[in-house]
Amino acid sequence: MNEVIRMLKKRVFQANLALPKEQLVKLTWGNASAINRELGIVVIKPSGVPYSKMTEEQMVVTDLQGEILEKASLKPSSDLPTHLVLYQEFKEIGGIVHTHSKNAVKWAQAARDIPVYGTTHGDTFYGDIPCTRQLTKAEVNAEYEKETGNLIVATIQERALNPMAIPGIITQGHGPFTWASSVEKAVENSIVLDEIAEMAMGTEQINPQAARLTQYLLDKHYYRKHGEQAYYGQK
Repeated sequence: MNEVIRMLKKRVFQANLALPKEQLVKLTWGNASAINRELGIVVIKPSGVPYSKMTEEQMVVTDLQGEILEKASLKPSSDLPTHLVLYQEFKEIGGIVHTHSKNAVKWAQAARDIPVYGTTHGDTFYGDIPCTRQLTKAEVNAEYEKETGNLIVATIQERALNPMAIPGIITQGHGPFTWASSVEKAVENSIVLDEIAEMAMGTEQINPQAARLTQYLLDKHYYRKHGEQAYYGQK
């Protein structure tokens, strides 16, 4: 068990280091986590620790209720409750990433979904990336981070989305969360999300009446990577 936890800490540490490397975060504006469902544990970045000073040993281990499981641990990321809600609700999720990446945040602050304009988007996200409503004052004053998770879940359910086909969301006025079956893939989805956010902005600047990607082309690009008959890449 100790070796399993050590390896999970290593993976989460490396995922967190990838965020500034990929220019998805500045200062301490982000976090990545992973879950081991057999053990019922979550590993996440410590709160407010600069990436340049962070160590693998400082990754915080909790249970699914947020209780810290190792003595002398640092405080976990303040976004832990958001991660826990998503892990509890969507059993397919194995890793979660939250950033304040510049391009995605612009859409969050504009309170707009990110439309699917091209195949780069469709390769990873099977449709528009949703933007949530804004949290109410009562939600913010109650359990802000937990209510953020509840709002993400509610948005996905209200729109009847498959969270693994749309593996990310932007929270209005805040920023993006992405997820996947692994924390490494969740990092990749964050990279893609910010890139297509920038592409969509540029598309609308060049042509404010740009046409959305046709459904048949979206189907082709998404399912050739993710469908039962997927053929992209190597076996």
